Amino acid sequence: MSIASTVEQAIDTRMSARAFTQQAVSKEVIEAILAMAARSPSGTNTQPWKVYVLQGASRDSLVTKVCAAHDEIRANPDKAADYREPYDYYPEKWVSPFIDRRRENGWSLYGLLGIGKADKDKMHLQHQRNYKFFDAPVGLMFTLDRVMGRGSLVDYGMFLQTIMLAARAKGLHTCPQAAWNGFAKIIMPHIGAGDNELLVCGMALGYADDTDIVNTLRTPRESVESFTHWLA
Repeated sequence: MSIASTVEQAIDTRMSARAFTQQAVSKEVIEAILAMAARSPSGTNTQPWKVYVLQGASRDSLVTKVCAAHDEIRANPDKAADYREPYDYYPEKWVSPFIDRRRENGWSLYGLLGIGKADKDKMHLQHQRNYKFFDAPVGLMFTLDRVMGRGSLVDYGMFLQTIMLAARAKGLHTCPQAAWNGFAKIIMPHIGAGDNELLVCGMALGYADDTDIVNTLRTPRESVESFTHWLA
């Protein structure tokens, strides 16, 4: 198999896994993935990324803290004001076609799991799966120095994609998670991040549970023709 076809396979098989096995991931494998990701491009080679790897007790205690906060918001919605995202990942006002794709994604997932619009308790529990890293044994948190500009988020996107593809090369799966961002005030002191750091997102890393129906979800993609303008 050629290098090109191997890369294509990694891209094609990458997905956001939402159920993982308990199979451990060694430090050596994680280091190899991050070493590959370090080759990602960045503007003037600034390499703005910083990674925190959570396993074992550090992972489990963060899960407990954030799940408790998530439950607190469910019981008292006013508490949501205490948890602010460090930057606007999503727009303040949704418009088509983006809101349509978002809704399709959400209801495709919930439909697969048999969760209806009225099943608020089930929705809450499924959303909380984010804060359990979908049972993955490894959680990653990514931060950015606040001194950096918006372009560093572009750099970060390339870094995260390389992590996900390098993970596929090792037979692992991932799930990039912006869901953690609202709980930055819990996460940042937990991981020992400095005041100068901004939480970019989290990520679950591990071996996908192929027996779980949630991992059969394949989200659609727009055609090349729909987003490409050819200029001659």
